[in-house]
Amino acid sequence: MDELTIWQIGLAMGISFIGSILQGSVGFGLGLFAVPLLVIIDHKFVPGPLLLAAVVLTILMYLRDRSEVKLKEFTWAALGRVIGTLSGAYFLTIFPIRHLKLLFAVLVIIAVLISVAGIKLTLNWKNLLGAGIVSGFMATVAAIGGAPMALVYQYQKGPKLRGTLAAIFILGTIIALISLTTIGRFTVADIYRALILIPGVVAGFFLSRRTALFLDRGYLRPVILIITTGAALALIVEQVIL
Repeated sequence: MDELTIWQIGLAMGISFIGSILQGSVGFGLGLFAVPLLVIIDHKFVPGPLLLAAVVLTILMYLRDRSEVKLKEFTWAALGRVIGTLSGAYFLTIFPIRHLKLLFAVLVIIAVLISVAGIKLTLNWKNLLGAGIVSGFMATVAAIGGAPMALVYQYQKGPKLRGTLAAIFILGTIIALISLTTIGRFTVADIYRALILIPGVVAGFFLSRRTALFLDRGYLRPVILIITTGAALALIVEQVIL
């Protein structure tokens, strides 16, 4: 593993700390916050080390809110996630990633506008399966896979939203790590780098217990809409300007 300065290590821990507060409070957001910043410090923090750190975070989140997770809902969403992940991987081989990212960023913004207009998605198997497919596809193509599922669960109680998303992310992240391992993109060096991020993840998770209680007083849905919109706009700016 390349040598990292004490400043790089400290910044990486700080980024994982703040990102974990965000995800532990809202249900998603670690990747959205951490990926662009970690790449600046050292691109080798992404994707493997951050994914392994994310597994730790999502397991902690699931253990905290598992009592609110419904197996039937998780099953349909997880099935969709797997289908979407495989579909996204296939589409990346035949379509330019630039066009796919722009498409899904626009779709996320449209979904947010529909939500703001007061149209509410019913929490049934069709919507869960569909959101899971879109989530898996977008996670593979544009790294904003949490947004579709969060929009479906935005009217649910905070613990249910966070616990269900955590369960789905555990499955999706493990699949991603296995895939990276099979192609030689996740090695022992990545585990060492993950160990730099994990202390920040654990500390951020425990602090998120308090921030989550605050958001559950009626602020969770607005924050979800703001974060999903911001992620989509950032993706559009990245593709249009850079």
